[in-house]
Amino acid sequence: MDEKKQYIHNKQLVSYAKKLRSQMTDEERKLWYCYLKEYSVRFIRQKVLFKYIADFYCPKAKLVIELDGSQHYEEKEMEYDKERTAFLNSKGIMVLRFTNSSIHNEFRNVCEYIEQTVNKRMENISYKAE
Repeated sequence: MDEKKQYIHNKQLVSYAKKLRSQMTDEERKLWYCYLKEYSVRFIRQKVLFKYIADFYCPKAKLVIELDGSQHYEEKEMEYDKERTAFLNSKGIMVLRFTNSSIHNEFRNVCEYIEQTVNKRMENISYKAE
């Protein structure tokens, strides 16, 4: 299947993703402007993937980064996140989750972990392509 066609999405989600890009949380803004925007491998903000919107997506590494606020610790949200992660994993996409507090209190560690994960994913993807 063509890689582009794999990520078919609906217009409502695209419109909502555009709105989310213009209304980023403080934590999303910090991660984007202080790290991911100028990262050596391209990341996309609020990317529609299938029936979901990822906070940040790196197509080359097939990596989603999610920032979780307090609402993600409610039982309903935790179940939704679990199902969503399982679905994306089934498509070969890895999901990294960070709490909002880790963005504030451990930003350097978060960035280092993202760096390590991207490098590892890129190695694995290029190794499989050979």
